[in-house]
Amino acid sequence: MAGTVADVVGQTLATLGVGHCFGVVGSGNFRVTNALRAAGVPFTATRHEAGAATMADAYARMSGQVALLSVHQGCGLTNAATGICEAAKSRTPLVVLAAEAAGATSNFAMDQSGFAQSLGAIAERVHSGESAVEDTVRAWRRARDERRTVVLNLPLNVQAQEAGGQPRQAGPGLAPVQPTTEAVAALAALFQQARRPVIVAGRGARGAGPQLRRLGELTGSLLATSAVANGLFQGDPYALGISGGFASPTAATLISQADLIVGFGCALNMWTMRHGRLIADDATVAQVDLDGAALGVHRPIDLGVVGDSAATAEALIAVLEGRGGYRTQEIADRIASTGRWNDEPTDDLSTGDRIDPRTLSRELDALLPAERIVSIDSGNFMGYPSAYLRVPDEFGFCFTQAFQSIGLGLSTAIGAALARPDRLPVLASGDGGFLMSIAELETAVRLGLPLLCVIYNDAAYGAEVHHFGPDADLGTVTFPDTDIAALATGFGAQGLTVRTTADLRGITTWLESKPNRPLVVDAKIVSDGGSWWLAEAFKGH
Repeated sequence: MAGTVADVVGQTLATLGVGHCFGVVGSGNFRVTNALRAAGVPFTATRHEAGAATMADAYARMSGQVALLSVHQGCGLTNAATGICEAAKSRTPLVVLAAEAAGATSNFAMDQSGFAQSLGAIAERVHSGESAVEDTVRAWRRARDERRTVVLNLPLNVQAQEAGGQPRQAGPGLAPVQPTTEAVAALAALFQQARRPVIVAGRGARGAGPQLRRLGELTGSLLATSAVANGLFQGDPYALGISGGFASPTAATLISQADLIVGFGCALNMWTMRHGRLIADDATVAQVDLDGAALGVHRPIDLGVVGDSAATAEALIAVLEGRGGYRTQEIADRIASTGRWNDEPTDDLSTGDRIDPRTLSRELDALLPAERIVSIDSGNFMGYPSAYLRVPDEFGFCFTQAFQSIGLGLSTAIGAALARPDRLPVLASGDGGFLMSIAELETAVRLGLPLLCVIYNDAAYGAEVHHFGPDADLGTVTFPDTDIAALATGFGAQGLTVRTTADLRGITTWLESKPNRPLVVDAKIVSDGGSWWLAEAFKGH
């Protein structure tokens, strides 16, 4: 391997294996980005570093591969801050290639390592030409093996040095963390004693679906997920869907009647447990996590097990005997008939020029193909697509909400679409979040993505409207109506305004055309008076 440090960093990452790189190229990251491209790593140029960071995050989540973000020194890194923080909080395996000013007098000079750490990321650096390969491998391995977001600083003067060292493979990943025999026995005893057990799988259990399905069958447990693991148990007759604020009334009732709740790779936080109200006073609570420090953080637990979710489930399966538990035909029938929000009767609040967001979501679920990948922005609207739109599996739902920022949805959808080109990409966003990030619509058009963008447009930051109420001065969070469909056509996308269910025929027409550009649906929605999950959300803030 020969060349400058910038060349060798790019070549090394390509050899190690990365799925895709996203970024905005400036003078400081020009050469390393081109080295990646020359070595065969796909690169997507975005309109803003914020978009690039979130695309990389979503790509890594939906592909299972380490993704890359390439940014200029100083301001390029700060522009990407929110997306990096979201990825770090979500334990996304992501390497950020951050050029770094070499001198203190540079306009771009800043404490990039301290900044990265403040976002929850790991800060690494390429120190010299001699150490370039080892420094790069170390950063990549930490991203892969620890499932962390790593900012790899590339000082400009070091980038220009001649690099030494030879390329090498990173080697196998870490073996799954095995639970202790004592911990398995203790958790097995809880399952054996339980009459109504519920398993709740979170982000850390997204790779343990088959094992948890088998464990659920063996122990008679009902199955639920946190929002980020939505789809993991799709198709199982005893699956309740998302636990927490998005849970259907039937799901919430069945979870709250459990006498044992076991979280696998799940924080059991206020979102997933509705501030604890989904846990009965006499219920036993256990938690399984790779990180011992994560056990019992959000609520007291009766048993904590340090271990990989799949490995722990397999160990339990080996020692448990089958039992009926919570699984009866009556429960299965109840879940089948009323288990989803789509099954709940609601009054249609639609008017002649505004559509009820529940009606909109139900109709979308019926007309879109089953092979879809749904990405959700943040806001008052978000419960509707999260609860009403079915997804085929855990790789059909991308939920970038760990930092609770609006404006990440469009970039999430683009990154997810590139990770899973076999599925129809669907963005659900509010008008506020979409307009905040609309520059990346050009990126989607340039890539030729058949991306369906559904904008729940209430001409407001709706969450704040409902939080502060009608008696407050809402002039700071309400806006004139915007013709988002017209804006979309200016970017080269198709635009469609939806006010009634009849207008949705335009989506069917677009789908039948085998599209190679996005369709932006400006859905003018009625006010819902504050969505059902919003009251739960605001209790924690």
